[in-house]
Amino acid sequence: MNLTLTENAASEVKKFLEAENVGNEGGLRVRVVPGGCSGFQYAMNIEEAPQATDEVVEASSLRVFVDMFSAQYLDGVQIDYVNSVMGSGFTFNNPNASGGCGCGSSFTA
Repeated sequence: MNLTLTENAASEVKKFLEAENVGNEGGLRVRVVPGGCSGFQYAMNIEEAPQATDEVVEASSLRVFVDMFSAQYLDGVQIDYVNSVMGSGFTFNNPNASGGCGCGSSFTA
């Protein structure tokens, strides 16, 4: 599985990991869940360890946990963190998405 984080995204995730004080087994969970205005939406959270069935991806010196369902939608995705006058947050460049919506947080595959 190929999942990447930009330098900006990795820097922000590292801040969250330090704040949560997770150990060496900890990392970022990235998943796709049903919902949003286009059918699927992204979810991210910090976890202390992967689940037994997770794929663990090394991205920008970080451990990223992906469940089997989400893996089919996240292969090739690049996660970025942007700051703009409209706000700041994580964005997803997903080559698997066939459509999306104006909010930028949901997609169709």
